[in-house]
Amino acid sequence: MLPGLGWLVVFMVVPCVLLLAYSFFERGVYGGIDYVFTWGNFERAADPLYASIFATSARIALTATAIAVVIAYPAAYAISRAPVRRQTALLVLVMLPFWSNYLIRTYAWIVLLNREGLINRALSALGLVDQPVPMLYNEFAVVTGLVYNYLPFVILTVYSSIQRLNPEVLEASEDLGAPAWKTFHRVMLPLTLPGVAAGAVFVFVLSIGNFITPDLLGGGRFQMVGNLIYDQYLSARDWPFGSALAMALIAVMLLLLFAQALAVKRAEEKGVQDA
Repeated sequence: MLPGLGWLVVFMVVPCVLLLAYSFFERGVYGGIDYVFTWGNFERAADPLYASIFATSARIALTATAIAVVIAYPAAYAISRAPVRRQTALLVLVMLPFWSNYLIRTYAWIVLLNREGLINRALSALGLVDQPVPMLYNEFAVVTGLVYNYLPFVILTVYSSIQRLNPEVLEASEDLGAPAWKTFHRVMLPLTLPGVAAGAVFVFVLSIGNFITPDLLGGGRFQMVGNLIYDQYLSARDWPFGSALAMALIAVMLLLLFAQALAVKRAEEKGVQDA
């Protein structure tokens, strides 16, 4: 217990405290930090220019989250209904992308999506397009990269929720004459919503702060919050403002995690009352 708490304190709590402290200071003349107290960094973060970047990041992250959930739920359901001896192999295939570096996986999409890439060549060979389709260095490429990299998180959380379902509940619904779609809508989906919510929060939180995917697949044309924070530290050398932006992002993440935990608790309480 103590080693785990020590790890969290050193590598999570202490960096967050440092970020919070830096966010209340001013930028030095030549970069770095001038230890003069100010609220100016948070006032600047609320500027419409930076608020629009937050809004764009949230929209892209929400889009990636929605697509990931739509793809992940049927995949998780199919895995849970596969023969038991095959489920482990299918889960290994889901986790297989994590065996390679995130950067390598992202670069692979550049090969697939560019104008001379495999996808455009396949479309041309099939006669579906006359000119290469612009699929790289745009929002489509960014969302595709985010969905691909974070989809396994949703599949695993939804699969876990489905596996914990009591089969007798679904059988009771079928015995009472409910069609399959109604059993799914009224019984299965509500009971697995905690897993869906957990996976969705995973994808959204990781997507909104991502800076590698927008930089590589977006070609620098789409600046998200992660890119903005990265630039403040390494290009503008404005650590206090970068810290203020990071704290705002952390606050959003904590709020989402709290909402997800509250939703799971209410769902469990409702399940106990219904039982």
